[in-house]
Amino acid sequence: MTTSLAYIKSPIENELKIFEDKFKDSVKSKVPLLDTIMNYIVKRKGKQMRPLLVLHCAKLFGEVNESTYRGAALVELLHTATLVHDDVVDESNMRRGFFSINALWKNKVAVLVGDYLLSKGLLLSLKNKDFKALEILSSAVEQMSEGELLQMEKARKLDITEEVYFDIITKKTASLLASCCGIGANSTGVSEEVLEDVIAMGEAVGIAFQIKDDLFDYGDNKIGKPTGIDIIEKKMTLPLIYALNVADKGERRKIIKVIKNSKKSKADIQEVIQFVKIKGGIEYAQTRMLEYKKKAEDLLNSIPTESSTEYLKALIDYVIERKK
Repeated sequence: MTTSLAYIKSPIENELKIFEDKFKDSVKSKVPLLDTIMNYIVKRKGKQMRPLLVLHCAKLFGEVNESTYRGAALVELLHTATLVHDDVVDESNMRRGFFSINALWKNKVAVLVGDYLLSKGLLLSLKNKDFKALEILSSAVEQMSEGELLQMEKARKLDITEEVYFDIITKKTASLLASCCGIGANSTGVSEEVLEDVIAMGEAVGIAFQIKDDLFDYGDNKIGKPTGIDIIEKKMTLPLIYALNVADKGERRKIIKVIKNSKKSKADIQEVIQFVKIKGGIEYAQTRMLEYKKKAEDLLNSIPTESSTEYLKALIDYVIERKK
């Protein structure tokens, strides 16, 4: 199956353009500084994974409508707000190859911009009485915050089990992609039963998406994310958790000591990467990723849809085959 983004976007190119125009309108401000920053944000759009999920999940059950566009804008507003705040928390100066808001306008402005985006999303839904969409997304934001804090708590002790890892990524990453699918389907008036299945499908896609991201840490440097960044940040990802689980006590103690070291050399990072590869951590994570991909496809196949699912299936394929 073709898995290029161009192919996935092809049946909804017109809808994506309408969404982009509506999103631009939704962030307009009469404050010149804020308007400058909003224009900067709008221009650096990424792969548009989230709007794609909203629009495609609506298409499964009918036509994309005004409620769908508002739902896609709501997701993008709240997601962008969390990214702006994340960059402040992480003291990050770059985002998708561009300077972050805090790098250009400092932390105080960045925090206020995040708050502005959040309030714009809430007002957009409240003005149009899109209460269900707001409920779905608010639940995701709650889970994202919990997941992030759980990961920070566990990073101190480096005691993440596989069960805790899946809890973290379900909350931190999968909940938002699940909400995109749910908001798209909900905009066409599907039943509660179908809505639950669509959200579950999105969650499985989100888990596969995060495992793929974790695997990039052990790849080469031809991708968007530098190799070893999770190791530097003491993030316990699935390949590493598995490798530590199958290692003997001496090996485990040695690797954990390297990870805990705040000043890791390139040789230290390579040592951890080689350890994970030798212990089969990469293959194990790939196997689990494919399990969640299959779960997403099985759920999609079980849902009674009104139109073809081929583009959504291509999007699921893209999640695990992407190069960055």
